[in-house]
Amino acid sequence: MTTEQTPVSLAQAYIDGLANSEIRFQHCTACGHAQTFAHDACQHCGAESLVWKTSSGRGRIYAATIVARAPSDAFRALAPYTLVVVEMQEGARIMGHAVPGVRINDDVVASFFVHQGQTLIRFEK
Repeated sequence: MTTEQTPVSLAQAYIDGLANSEIRFQHCTACGHAQTFAHDACQHCGAESLVWKTSSGRGRIYAATIVARAPSDAFRALAPYTLVVVEMQEGARIMGHAVPGVRINDDVVASFFVHQGQTLIRFEK
């Protein structure tokens, strides 16, 4: 008799972190590289020695855009909204929402909000 197991996403630690108002990232113990997208190996050196760490939530805006037309009904109520890519102090880059008026190179800190049952990141000055 076999029992079926529900597959666990590589990103489950990240998702669980958001639910606890934390930004988690993978850290390579071989080379020190930080990455936010969950992988089986380090995107820098290829080592499989990855551990999950929790970010300070502080970073600097790397890129920003204003979304005037939401890509789906789920985000229409938020439009217009600002999306940013933030380079976290630990080196990983992450995309999230931001308060209006942020600019590239602004120092920001992460906060969190729930939209339609999903915890999302919002960066603030």
